Amino acid sequence: MTYAADRIYSEVAYVAYHFHWSLDEILDLEHGERLRYVAEIANINTRISQGR
Repeated sequence: MTYAADRIYSEVAYVAYHFHWSLDEILDLEHGERLRYVAEIANINTRISQGR
């Protein structure tokens, strides 16, 4: 199974924007680990937008 290139670009951009990590640092992450960071960033953003 392949992972959609557009999805990878989206995940990399999201993590890079929020954590200021390099492309190599982000791509070195295992897929599940990268998804975990994406989820954690989303949770942080949700809490901030809700004023918590």
